[in-house]
Amino acid sequence: MTKKGFLWCSVPLCLLVLAATLLVYSRLPATVPAHWNAVGELDRYGPRGWVFTQPLLLAVLTLLWTVLPGVSPERFRVGGFSATWWYCGIVVAALLAYIQAVLLWGVSTGTMPMARALLGGIGAAIVLLGNVLGKVKRNFWLGVRTPWTLASDRVWYATHRLAGKTMVAGGLVALGAAVLDLPFGLGIGAIVLGALAPAAYSLIYYRRLEQP
Repeated sequence: MTKKGFLWCSVPLCLLVLAATLLVYSRLPATVPAHWNAVGELDRYGPRGWVFTQPLLLAVLTLLWTVLPGVSPERFRVGGFSATWWYCGIVVAALLAYIQAVLLWGVSTGTMPMARALLGGIGAAIVLLGNVLGKVKRNFWLGVRTPWTLASDRVWYATHRLAGKTMVAGGLVALGAAVLDLPFGLGIGAIVLGALAPAAYSLIYYRRLEQP
């Protein structure tokens, strides 16, 4: 994936999501779902205009993902893994578009189990991101950015090899929970554990390297 490929995918996606939102906006109720808790229960609603949050986030993501490589410090630039950088940008953009599609379809038709659909989409995206995480080199924007990974290439490399595995595992559990209608908390717990375990490991591994 290249910068041009990213823009060719992300910009039309922004426009498509905005067009779809405008198309169904008049058919939406006065309030729309805004938040689900850790067990998959809808616990907060927002005004109908809330549906424009996702198109805005998608546009901001496209802008930041394009600009950030150019403002990275010398030793932390993304040029060494640029194909992975742009690929991850597309995955995140696709996830935001998917979330918007689920929200619009679920609210306008009432025929979709939105919490389960969102969990499955997030799980799938985490699998795709985890699958390439080991290719991400030390930088300030993407990956497991703890003080210990940023301080050492060895810690960064070891942590991201582990993180790739835990993210794929967590994403697969979340995807399986969504497909098999297992408890929502199982999927969320797997995702959170898959993210926290590498962060803790980075400290442990750094301390090990410090020992004489």
